[in-house]
Amino acid sequence: MRMERVCILGGSGFIGRNLANRLLEHNIAARVATRRRERSRHLLIIPRLELIEADVYNEDALTRLLAGADAVINLVGILNEKGSDGSGFRRAHVELTEIVLRACARAGIRRYVHMGALGADADNGPSHYQRTKGEAERLVLSAQSPELDVTVFRPSVVFGPEDSFFNRFAGLLRIAPGAFPLPTPYARFQPVFVGDVAEAFVRSLTNETTFGKSLDLVGPQRYTLLELVRYVATVAGLRRKIIPCPDWMSRLQARVMGMVPTKPFSMDNYLSATVDNISDHNALPALGIHPTAVEAVVPGYLSGGGRGHRGDYDGYRRLARR
Repeated sequence: MRMERVCILGGSGFIGRNLANRLLEHNIAARVATRRRERSRHLLIIPRLELIEADVYNEDALTRLLAGADAVINLVGILNEKGSDGSGFRRAHVELTEIVLRACARAGIRRYVHMGALGADADNGPSHYQRTKGEAERLVLSAQSPELDVTVFRPSVVFGPEDSFFNRFAGLLRIAPGAFPLPTPYARFQPVFVGDVAEAFVRSLTNETTFGKSLDLVGPQRYTLLELVRYVATVAGLRRKIIPCPDWMSRLQARVMGMVPTKPFSMDNYLSATVDNISDHNALPALGIHPTAVEAVVPGYLSGGGRGHRGDYDGYRRLARR
């Protein structure tokens, strides 16, 4: 199976930018769908990248967008919704996946790779996020056929320049007045480097051993959230007292902060954190990728006191491979 052009849905974000760059390194052109072209113009610096404004929820428009592509990668996902009934999660994760799979069939796409999530569970997930991610994963795997080869990747929290995890906590710590109450402090994570995730997606495109499978992507080390936030404070040079919140206080924070328009921490986030975000079955080594440690990359973009820059991608990748 030859790969010359890959269509990325949800490609204007943090992971999408890294993936488009990695496709280019493998001499594969990227076509990125965006709701508003003006907001995604930063992607135009990537050679051979097509940036097309399209409504991916419109099946006819999506079918036209996919025409001529050799594969489709779906990165679309949300961590919070405007309401609280789960309809936003269902639309982004389940309904869109159904539309994409139908459009793939209509456009004659033979390869589909889907961004799932570690902890996704359609039947027993405690949060809307985990249940709808699990439903989408089930839809994708059931679509495996002689006409369409599918793969689902399930990463833990993804880190790298401009991530929304380490950068977010660094920002919160900077404005904290000396003490920082941390909800769900003992939730466990196995952070995975964005460069490793992008490389896994690219290598899987023609790797038949990944067809029809759901594969976990995790880093080499497990941490509690408390350990990670303390590490952020140390690297960023911030003297803050991190106070682990008991469960009742974590729930209260979720209810209160979930009412803020930006939802920095919601009840759905709290429920997701009750399931450890770790795995004993890391697909990276099987794909020939050595998992990158948090300590090899994070100081490069946090110690400077601000977010990493889009143009720093190659530099951080080289740092991670030392």
